[in-house]
Amino acid sequence: MRIIADDLSGTDVAELLSEHLAGMAEHSPAESIHALDLPALRTPGISFWTAWDGPVLLGCGALKELDADHGEIKSMRTAKAHLGKGVASAILRRLINVAVKRGYRRLLLETGSGPAFEPAHSLYQKFGFRYCGPFGDYRADPFSRFMSLELSGQ
Repeated sequence: MRIIADDLSGTDVAELLSEHLAGMAEHSPAESIHALDLPALRTPGISFWTAWDGPVLLGCGALKELDADHGEIKSMRTAKAHLGKGVASAILRRLINVAVKRGYRRLLLETGSGPAFEPAHSLYQKFGFRYCGPFGDYRADPFSRFMSLELSGQ
């Protein structure tokens, strides 16, 4: 598996992000979806990575800089055909490593709630993320779960 910084120009990446947004819409009401579309992922302060097996796109993830000490995990998605192969773990490990190199003290994330999101909750907990309250512009929402990871010991 090869993980690369991506410029979001490929059609396969656009298709995976469309799948990601459709999945969010399937399990959360529109006002509770905080996933970023392609133009939003291209804004300054967001870095994006994709995982590949040769020419096959396996998954993606992004890191948004909130401030000099904090980053936010965004757009974590594994292509359906590659679930259970360790793609999300590999991408998350890369995002954490980049955050540590950038000197962030904490990583935060917002994800959905309910059974469809339990695999994501388990993944994040496996990496040491713990539940926390809303951060930034987020508000308490029964369809959202907020998590954070302290990076000082990484």
